Amino acid sequence: MEAVAEGLWELAEHHEQSREIGKAVKCLEAICQSPISFLPIVEIKTRLRLAALLLKHSHNVNHAKSHLERSQLLLKSIPSCFELKCRAYSLLSQCYHLVGAIPAQKQILNKGLELSAISGDGFAGRLWYCNFNSQLANALIIEGDYHGSISALEQGLTSASEMFYPELQMFFATSILHVRVMQWDSTNLVEESVNRCNLIWESIEPEKRQQALGLLFYHELLQLFYLLRICDYKTAAQRIDRLDAVMKSDLQRMQQFQDLNNEVGALNHSSSGKTPLEPAYFGNVKRACEEKLELAPPPIDGEWLPKSAVYALVNLMVVVFSRPKGLFKECQKRIQSGLQIIQDELVKLGITEGIKEVELQHSAIWMAGVYLMLLMQFLENKVAIDLTRTEFIEAQEALLQMRNWFVRFPTILQACESIIEMLRGQYAHSVGCYSEAVFHFLEVSKLTQSKSMQAMSHIYAAVSYICIGDAESSAKAVDLIGPVLGVIDSFVGVREKTTALYTYGFLLMRQQNLQEARVRLAAGLQTTHTYLGNLQLVSQYLTVLGNLALALHDTGQAREILRSALTLAKKLNDIPTQTWVLSNFTVLYQQSAEKGSEMENIEYQRRKVEELQQRLAIASSSIHHNELIEKVRIQAHQLNENEMKRAIAGPSKTVDLDIPESVGLLTPQRTMPSAARLMDLNIGRLGKRKL
Repeated sequence: MEAVAEGLWELAEHHEQSREIGKAVKCLEAICQSPISFLPIVEIKTRLRLAALLLKHSHNVNHAKSHLERSQLLLKSIPSCFELKCRAYSLLSQCYHLVGAIPAQKQILNKGLELSAISGDGFAGRLWYCNFNSQLANALIIEGDYHGSISALEQGLTSASEMFYPELQMFFATSILHVRVMQWDSTNLVEESVNRCNLIWESIEPEKRQQALGLLFYHELLQLFYLLRICDYKTAAQRIDRLDAVMKSDLQRMQQFQDLNNEVGALNHSSSGKTPLEPAYFGNVKRACEEKLELAPPPIDGEWLPKSAVYALVNLMVVVFSRPKGLFKECQKRIQSGLQIIQDELVKLGITEGIKEVELQHSAIWMAGVYLMLLMQFLENKVAIDLTRTEFIEAQEALLQMRNWFVRFPTILQACESIIEMLRGQYAHSVGCYSEAVFHFLEVSKLTQSKSMQAMSHIYAAVSYICIGDAESSAKAVDLIGPVLGVIDSFVGVREKTTALYTYGFLLMRQQNLQEARVRLAAGLQTTHTYLGNLQLVSQYLTVLGNLALALHDTGQAREILRSALTLAKKLNDIPTQTWVLSNFTVLYQQSAEKGSEMENIEYQRRKVEELQQRLAIASSSIHHNELIEKVRIQAHQLNENEMKRAIAGPSKTVDLDIPESVGLLTPQRTMPSAARLMDLNIGRLGKRKL
């Protein structure tokens, strides 16, 4: 019978290589369903192979899980088989992860840790120990147990150190940094993790660093998240340039590889009539190395994100860094590139026009979430750029796209509701609907748990209140900005501080407290210029300071300041700020009795006001204008209990589950890897449009 099993295994392998997955499953199922018993070890190996095949090529996680649970039961009666037991534990952990059974996953991983800790299997045993700790860390992250996750990763780091395996040490050290950045309860602890990663990375030989592309991207991107959070844009610029160069080099190498592969494929096709292409599936150990950014060796199979998602993220980082500097042409190119990557991947996941959250397979939800969150952050930056450039219609379109994606995927994109409300407030403010802007900004503070975002929403609402201009609104602005100023030094970085100082200085100036306003504004401008380099905020600071200098009859200083403000506003095509600066120039020329310059400036100001009014009229006449500014939140369809169960179970097939075609083989999809790689893409807060 062993010979029969060997033959069926080989036949299954042949069918898989020919991409006839249903036939491969039938071969293996034949062994499991045979009326004649095979040796337990044969059945175990077959079921493990079947489970791996199902996880790789289908959505039928439950079917894979049942094979693995049967294998585990059989393995209990066998004293040895360390490798098979570890494989069963690891695959079963993946299944539990995919169906969201985290307590069961933790239980099976702890069994794996116990087994690998007492095994005398040397290097291989330590690798399995590292694998189980890596998966456990991710399971604990899902439960919000940061302390437990770091503890598991520290265990893995210790084991990797004892193995004298620097690349594996780097994997765990970087994963710890990832958790620290996600949690961020102590800047000192994050900085310690950053320094440890840099130390270990430098200890790896340069040639090996170049080969460890997955670690390079993971390390550099996490360093960027850290630097942008602490507002160290100067150091971040160097890292972004380096990361971008590595990405472009790898894209070029991949294109050369693809061209060569196409030539070989054409040759094979002409000689055999078939093109032997092996598809790449997320989470598959055998995936083509050109498509995978490995972080650690098998059996860990550590992969943070697929290469396409990493490339999209690099493009997003370029946008986040370039937008405050006014490099909009580069931003637009990167946004377009990132959106195209994401759109292609969403199609592969079965997310086409009209598909909603409830229709997604449960095993596709995690990967869909990664790409959808990236998509929303690209669109968020597009809205911010369009509003800065006074392109209101384009901003409307991008904002509507965000709203529509949220309505279709309300659970996956739940965190984006506050982002959309913030952008609705910014749109309303930009088109002069200040009362509506206040409503949306204050809604943000109710929707988010982020202290930073709550502070920014209150600051923005205060600006809108100031622009309304009456005494009651000014009092409300004071009520909002006061508490933020009271805790301003508790925030990481200076983003909240610079915007709060601008708003407070603006408010003081409106209240005729000119000297105090100048002190606050000067301090805020210096900090903004030194750390953020946000040209729009700088130009607005300069405009207020120029206005302040005029109020103090310091026309010399006012002239110099306002010229700089106008130059920046022109570069950004920020027409509202331009008209504001020009109105100040009119006052300046009146104070200086420069009649010719005054008349010339008034004419220029008139043309700019007309242009702005024209754009505002087009925006307000759009059918979408009112629905974007109206004082109601987005109404998204909430899944009821039955719909949620259906979303988890996936579409049912009214056939016997023993028939291979019933196990979800009709539309091969990607599944998640052995570890979710501590995924947290909440980087949209790294830069906001300053009002």
